[in-house]
Amino acid sequence: MKRPAPRQPLRFSTQTLLLQLGVVVLVVLLSGAVHAWLTYERLGREAENQALTLARTVASDPAVRREVQAISREAGTPPAPVLLAGPLMAVAEGARTRTGALFVVITDETGLRLAHPDAERLGEKVSTDPSEALAGKEVTTRNTGTLGPSAGAKVPVFAPGSESVVGEVSVGYSTESIVQSLARDITPIALTAAGSLLAGILASFLLRRRLQRLTLGLEPEEISTLVHDQVAVLQGVDDGVIGVAADGRISVFNAAAQRLLGRPDLAGSPWERAPVPEQLKALTRPDAAEGDAVEIIAGARVLVASARKALHRQEDLGWVVMLRDRTELQHLTRQLDAVGTMSTALRAQRHEFANQLHTIAGFMSIGQHQQARDYLARLAATGPLKFPVDQAELLQDPYLQAFVGAKGVEADERGVTLRIGPETLVRGQVTEPQDVTTVLGNLIDNAVNAAVAGSAPDRWVEVELLDEPGPDGGTLHIVVADSGDGLASGPPADAGADGAGETGADGSAAEAADAAEAIFAEGFTTAARPARAGGGQGLGLALARQLARRRGGDVRILEPGSPGGPGAVFMATLPGTTAGITAGSNELIGKDNDG
Repeated sequence: MKRPAPRQPLRFSTQTLLLQLGVVVLVVLLSGAVHAWLTYERLGREAENQALTLARTVASDPAVRREVQAISREAGTPPAPVLLAGPLMAVAEGARTRTGALFVVITDETGLRLAHPDAERLGEKVSTDPSEALAGKEVTTRNTGTLGPSAGAKVPVFAPGSESVVGEVSVGYSTESIVQSLARDITPIALTAAGSLLAGILASFLLRRRLQRLTLGLEPEEISTLVHDQVAVLQGVDDGVIGVAADGRISVFNAAAQRLLGRPDLAGSPWERAPVPEQLKALTRPDAAEGDAVEIIAGARVLVASARKALHRQEDLGWVVMLRDRTELQHLTRQLDAVGTMSTALRAQRHEFANQLHTIAGFMSIGQHQQARDYLARLAATGPLKFPVDQAELLQDPYLQAFVGAKGVEADERGVTLRIGPETLVRGQVTEPQDVTTVLGNLIDNAVNAAVAGSAPDRWVEVELLDEPGPDGGTLHIVVADSGDGLASGPPADAGADGAGETGADGSAAEAADAAEAIFAEGFTTAARPARAGGGQGLGLALARQLARRRGGDVRILEPGSPGGPGAVFMATLPGTTAGITAGSNELIGKDNDG
């Protein structure tokens, strides 16, 4: 036998709707009941006051007072036929008929009826207690007598000319007439209650729709789980996450985004006025291509940013901007490039080294010892592995020798001669090879690219390096020049990975100088081919300048160059990157340069 499927619990919005409807119905019913009860009490008090007024009128009638006094003095009570035909009965029935009262009853001092609408009750004891009225007090009552439930009053009848009570007058109005009056008044009450109920139901439905829209149709348990998951994800990942709501305000700005951008929590701020790079804002504009990644520099960090549209059941929730830190990857890539360059150079020189050994072995085997000694002397002067870099001996630091030599091999393969300038003199040791590699490598690569793209037949790149002592370590000065066409406008044939190629068939040197600073902007590239998204183009010079300025130095343009050559001249200053140089050696450097 197949089990019936378990009943699905009602959705929270449905439960809320039913609860609201129940509350509205309860409030309307209670309000209607209270209003009806208050109306009933009001009508009852009006009936009591009307009965009291009529009873006073009858009791104060002189003829009634005399007749009641006369009957009270007699022994016994007159028989019913006599009372029925007497004046008291006529007065009482006349008053009852005129006012529509249920009854008008007159009694003697003992409570026996002298006038009553029912002739059979004449001469009998009244059904309700007349003691308070016979004691001289006026009272209002609501009770049930022989004629049914009523709201009435009892008033004493005083003897003429004295304060002695000789009887009482009871007047009552049927409560059924009160209910009939309430039935006439209940119609507006019912209409008001029905209108309130309909308004409450409509408000409940509108509130339910708004609740569903605000919660995206999620149940409270789902919302709670979602909040816990969001906190765990947003605060537990190293990627920066920025949520931009559909109204243009920042809804999420997690701790990683604050750390990567160096900003406090910007949640709640307008996105367009937020102090974040413009490249991030451009990712969320209507004309932006969703999913494209761009590289930006924030402080000393290289970030990869991308943005995606956030949708829920076709509802636009805004944008989600992701930030990934690629600073360490950039540094590692630069180091690997340097290692790869030097490895390539060493492999290229391995064959030359092997040939040199074979040559020496050949001289020794044929007994040409003097020629072998001369050959070894020449090798000692130039080194066993000769890089194609002119005046490389001016670099005393092994790291700079190896790195510049490897760059020379790489440039030689592209038809560019890399040479060391005559003013070069480095006597200290490089202590920050990673920063030096990043700055020097970018400048050399850009210069080689510019020389290749230039129009001069003789392609060359010249590098001058000079270190000087300082209180926190030596400062390395780097100057790089090339044979390219300068920084005039116009795309180069190949601007290189950093987009800082130098070329231009038209434009003066002055115009090039005016626009030179633009090449340090993030994302600037003059590459003829479009940059690959996230490929690092347009970041090399910007990153080099950021790194140098973070150390207290700078990267700037000394000469913008001109078409036909020579090309641009860049200068970088890197404080605290060398050690082992003294003030005395610095004076010696000055003397050497002067000589």
